[in-house]
Amino acid sequence: MSEPKAPTPAPGDTYKGWLFKWTNYIKGYQRRWFVLSNGLLSYYRTQAEMGHTCRGTINLATANIAVEDSCNFVISNGGTQTYHLKASSEVERQRWITALELAKAKAFRMQAESDDSGDDSTPPAAGQGAGSRNSEVQSTLRTLGSKVEDLSTCNDLIAKHGSALQRSLSELEGVRLGGETSEKIRQVTERATLFRITSNAMINACRDFLALAQTHSKRWQKALQAEREQRVRLEETLEQLAKQHNHLERAFRGATVLPASQSNPAIDSKGPVSGKGDASDEDEENEFFDACEDVQEFITVPADPKYHRRSGSNVSGISSELGMDDGTTSLDEQSLASNPESPQSQELVPVRKRRTRIPDKPNYSLNLWSIMKNCIGKELSKIPMPVNFNEPLSMLQRLSEDLEYYELLDRAAKCQSSLEQMCYVAAFTVSSYSTTVHRTGKPFNPLLGETFELDRVQESGYRSLCEQVSHHPPAAAHHAISERGWTLRQEIALASKFRGKYLSIMPLGSIHCIFEKSTNHYTWKKVTTTVHNIIVGKLWIDQSGEIDVVNHKTGDRCHLKFAPYSYFSRDVARKVTGVVTDKDGKAHYVLSGTWDEKMEYSRVMQSSRGGENGADGRQKTVYQTLKAKELWRKTPLPEGAENMYYFSTLALTLNELEEGVAPTDSRRRPDQRLMEQGRWEEANAEKQRLEEKQRTVRREREREANRAASPSEEGKESADGALIEDSISDSPLKSEEVEIASEPSETTYKSGHQDNYKSMWFEQLVDPVTGEPTHIYKGGYWEAKEQGNWDSCPDIF
Repeated sequence: MSEPKAPTPAPGDTYKGWLFKWTNYIKGYQRRWFVLSNGLLSYYRTQAEMGHTCRGTINLATANIAVEDSCNFVISNGGTQTYHLKASSEVERQRWITALELAKAKAFRMQAESDDSGDDSTPPAAGQGAGSRNSEVQSTLRTLGSKVEDLSTCNDLIAKHGSALQRSLSELEGVRLGGETSEKIRQVTERATLFRITSNAMINACRDFLALAQTHSKRWQKALQAEREQRVRLEETLEQLAKQHNHLERAFRGATVLPASQSNPAIDSKGPVSGKGDASDEDEENEFFDACEDVQEFITVPADPKYHRRSGSNVSGISSELGMDDGTTSLDEQSLASNPESPQSQELVPVRKRRTRIPDKPNYSLNLWSIMKNCIGKELSKIPMPVNFNEPLSMLQRLSEDLEYYELLDRAAKCQSSLEQMCYVAAFTVSSYSTTVHRTGKPFNPLLGETFELDRVQESGYRSLCEQVSHHPPAAAHHAISERGWTLRQEIALASKFRGKYLSIMPLGSIHCIFEKSTNHYTWKKVTTTVHNIIVGKLWIDQSGEIDVVNHKTGDRCHLKFAPYSYFSRDVARKVTGVVTDKDGKAHYVLSGTWDEKMEYSRVMQSSRGGENGADGRQKTVYQTLKAKELWRKTPLPEGAENMYYFSTLALTLNELEEGVAPTDSRRRPDQRLMEQGRWEEANAEKQRLEEKQRTVRREREREANRAASPSEEGKESADGALIEDSISDSPLKSEEVEIASEPSETTYKSGHQDNYKSMWFEQLVDPVTGEPTHIYKGGYWEAKEQGNWDSCPDIF
C-alpha cells in the first residue's frame, strides 16, 4: 500500500497519516494510522478502526517532542506514555513535527485561556456528582446577574446625564454674548465630562460581560462536546459488548474442547514479550494481531429484517430451511427420512460390527535429521525411509477416507436446486481435509497394482475401489458409486518440495462428482498440504490454497479459499471461506467455517462494492446475508485417538481384515500389518523386501517389452515406489529448497504414465470434461469378487 500524500499542515487542521510505531523487541516497528486533532495524537491499527477502537492517545499540551534522526522522533508526556515513531522519509517526518508543534502551541494557549478550574482538559469527573456542577452553574448565574445590574445602572446614568447635556446645549443656543457665556460653557463641559465617564463605565461593564460570556460559553461548549463524545463512546462500547456477547454465546454453543496435547504447537510456543512501547501497546501486541494479512476477499453483514419476514415460497435457494428456526428439520433431512430407498426405511439386515480400536502406537523415538544428515552429498534414490514415519494405512486407504462424510453427497443428490447442491458439494470438498489435522504420519506408498476396496453398501449405500495405476509418476485411481444417486471418481498424483523447515505436498489431478438424477457434473482440485517442523519441533499440518468447484452443466461455481495459518493472525485458525455464484457471476450463498471443524452457509440477499480495501487496493464486496446455517460438522475422534495415530472411526476400520477381498488389497500388505501390530523392526525388513521385489518385477516387465532401461531412469527409481517422502532426491541436498526425487510435475502428469503396466480395473482415457488423460473404472471388480475369481490378479505381496 502506498503512503498517502499528506498536505502541508496548517494551524488547527486535523492531520492524518501512516507512521511506524515501536512495539516490542520481537516485532520492532509496526505500521499504524495516526490522527492529530484538537491537541490529541491518537493511533489505530487501520483506518477502519477509527470509528470504534482507539489504540492509544497522548495530550500534546503537556507532551515533549524530540527528534532522534532523519526519520525518527519521540513523543512523551513525562513517563506514563512514550511513542517511538518513524516516518517513511525525512520530508514526511518534518511535516509531522510541524503539525505536532502547531497543535501543541494551540493546545497550550487553549489551556492558558481557561480559568483555574481546569475545565479546558475534561469536564468534572463522574465522582464529583451533579452537586458540583449545580454549584458552578449557580455561581456563574449570580455573576452574570450582577453584571446585568451594572449595565442597567449605567444605562440609567447615561440617560440622566444625556438629558442634562441636551438641556445645557439648548440653553447655550439662546444665551447672549456676555457674562453668562462662561458659566454656561462650564456647565456644558461638566455635563459632557460626566457623560464620558458614564459611557466609559458602560463600555467596561459590557466588555466584562462579553469576556465572561465568552469564557463560560467555551467551557459549556467543551462540556457539551465531551458529554456528546462520552455518549457516543458508551453507545459504541455497548454495541461492541453486544456483539461480543453474541459471539461468545455462539462459540459456547458450538465449541469443542481438545486435549492440551492436541493444541497447535505454534500457539503453545507463545511467550511474554517486552519492548519500549507504552503499557497499553504491550497488551495489544500480546494478541499478535498486527501481522495479519487481509485474506478475506469479501465482507458479510446481516441482511435487512424485511428479508426474514418472507415466506419460504417467496425466496428460492436452500429450500424452506432458510426461514426455519435452528431446531427445525431441514427439507433434505425430511427427504432422506421419507425416501423409500433410504436404509432407515428398508428391511433391517444384519450389519457387520466394525472394530473400534487398534493396538496403541509404540513410543519409538526417531528424528528425520538423524537420517538426512548422513545423506548429504550422496545419491538418495536407494535410501528407504523407515516405518517410524508412517501410519499403518496405505495411500489408497487415505484416499478412501475422502468418503468419511458421504452423507453430504447423499443430501446433495436430493436437492432440487443446483445452487443448493453446490453448497453441499463444496462442504464435502472441505470435509475431506478434517481427518488430516493431527495425522502427521506418512501413509505407505502403494505398490504398482495394489488395490483397496471399501464396501459399505449395507451401512451407507456406497462402495469404493482404488488402484495404484502408475509408478512413474505415482498415481492412484479411485471410483465410488452410491445407491443414492451419485458417483465420485478421481485420479491423484502427488508432487512435493522439501524446503528445509517444511514439506509442501501438491496433489495433481481432478476430482469428479456426477449426480444421476440431475446429471450435474462437478469437478475440483485439491489444495496444498504443508507439513511443518520437519527437522526440529513437533510436526503439524496446514492446508492452504484455493479451490474452484465447477458445475459443468449449469455453469455454477464455488470459489473456496483456505487461509494459510499465520502466527500473528486475528482470524480463526484453518479458516475457509467461499462464495457460490451462478453462470452470470451473481452470488447466491456465502460459505464460511474451518476445514477441521464445520462449515456454514448464508443466503445472499444483496451485494455491493464497498467496505475496506483489500491487499490489492480494490474494494471488497459486501454481502447482506441471512442467518448462517450449518452444512457440516466434524464427528469427534474416538476415545484414545491420540494413541491410535489420531484415526477417525472410519480410519480404524480400513485395515481390518475382511474375507473375499482381492489378493492385491492393502489389507493383505504384510509390512503394513506388522506395523499396526507394533512390530516395527519386522515391518522395516518386510518393507525392504517388497521394494526389492517391485524393482525386480519392473525390470522383468521391461525385458518382456524389449525396452532396455536407461541409466538415468534407473537412477530415478525410488526405493518405496515414487512417493515423495520415501526417497528425498536423487541429487545432493542443496541450500534451503530441495525437490524430492520422482515427484511428478503437472506437465509430466498430463502427458501420461511411463510404466509398462496395464491396470486391472481402470483404463486410461481422455476425460471429455477436463481434456486430461485419466484412469476411469472399466468394471469387473465387484463381479470378480462375487465369483471369487482373482486368477488375473498379479502377485505383488
